Amino acid sequence: MKPPPTPSREAFLDLLLDAVFAVDADGRFVFANAAAERILGYTPQELVGMGMIDLVAPEDRARTLARVDEIVGGTPSSGPYFENRYVHKEGRYVDIMWSARWSEADQLRVAVARDVTERKRADALRAAMYAISEAANAASSLPALFPLLHRIVDELLPAPGFAIALYDGDDDLILLPYHVDEHGAVGASSMPAADTLCGHVIKSGGALLLAPGPETQRLAALPASLHADARRCSPCWLGVPLKSRKKGLEETIGAIIVKCLPGPRQYSRIEQELLHFVAGQVGTAIERVRMQEQLQHMARHDGLTGLPNRQLFLDRLDAALARAVRSGGGFALLYLDLDNFKQVNDRHGHGAGDVLLCEVARRLQQAVRDVDSVGRIGGDEFVVLLEGVDKPADAALIAGKIEQVFERPIELRGQALRIAPSIGHALYPFDGLTAAQLLEHADGAMYRAKHARSAPPQPGG
Repeated sequence: MKPPPTPSREAFLDLLLDAVFAVDADGRFVFANAAAERILGYTPQELVGMGMIDLVAPEDRARTLARVDEIVGGTPSSGPYFENRYVHKEGRYVDIMWSARWSEADQLRVAVARDVTERKRADALRAAMYAISEAANAASSLPALFPLLHRIVDELLPAPGFAIALYDGDDDLILLPYHVDEHGAVGASSMPAADTLCGHVIKSGGALLLAPGPETQRLAALPASLHADARRCSPCWLGVPLKSRKKGLEETIGAIIVKCLPGPRQYSRIEQELLHFVAGQVGTAIERVRMQEQLQHMARHDGLTGLPNRQLFLDRLDAALARAVRSGGGFALLYLDLDNFKQVNDRHGHGAGDVLLCEVARRLQQAVRDVDSVGRIGGDEFVVLLEGVDKPADAALIAGKIEQVFERPIELRGQALRIAPSIGHALYPFDGLTAAQLLEHADGAMYRAKHARSAPPQPGG
């Protein structure tokens, strides 16, 4: 009997799930099994003759060549396995773990490669979820959060150009509180929501990829006015919406924008899915930090006027004291109380009184410099911290300016109401060395001024 035919060695190798390669001394493929096409997209016949290093991701080529030298020299320094990224025939990156040895007799490097893209992706997503959550807990504000988010995204996919866009629905504006272009320049700006690429992502609530080749067909979905902007976003621009869920309803609060450096690199489908996933986590993180900022603001500001409350004003007063001690300078503290405010409440109601207090707060802020601080410490009592004012005449001059601001009537429910403040002031270091001493002195001066206003004129006065 004739012996049964024996399958070729290549036939056995084609049954393997891992790819097997043979590379000659010049670094060119001379053999690849069938699994190579599943991993890299090229048929074994297409691979033969191609340079191995030409398929390695540009960012990984230097360390891959160093590893090749170790293998050929018989001195691998980091164990039998090595991971790097190859460029699939479709242009996307593939994560590969491989082992290899050099056959001196055959003058060939034989390697077995395993596609670990899905494993790396799952690891990266878990790491990103943890990192975003940690960033949201660590960041004290949105400006502190945004650079952390940029670093996290840049570890998942190339994002040298990166922006966080937030949508202000009330004014129909898109704010770019964090924007890094592909050259590393940081900036921030705002623009109308209409007729912008960011606006299209936010308004449509869907992702937008602009890239050379077939993907440019996506431009057909854009308004004609945006085509020129889209062409300027070469070579590859990807935007996905940021969404937040409030009271069971999902709304778009902004967008993440990433952009590649010039070159053939494009964002793959997997990278688009990664950014979609990350955007969901980022949206939650932004809302969490916003809530923290809101709670901190509420704890340190007056709920009616929005001015610093007693605690925040005292913190600013302590900071002014510390600066004055270091510099040897001074500052002034004004203490204000509204005359006849109780009568306004009694006659017009507490709602009208609240409106009056808000207008008083607005006028006080307009009457002083940006470096000064205005606070409400209770009822109809306000305080003003005047930085760098260290002469009684200067403090009196500013107090007089504030009094002039209140000479204009305040419109209250159709009536022109006149109200005036009694003002006392204290100067550091002449009237006190501590916050308590300065407040007590200014408060006393205010009551003396109020008493002088209300005292009847003396005979012969």
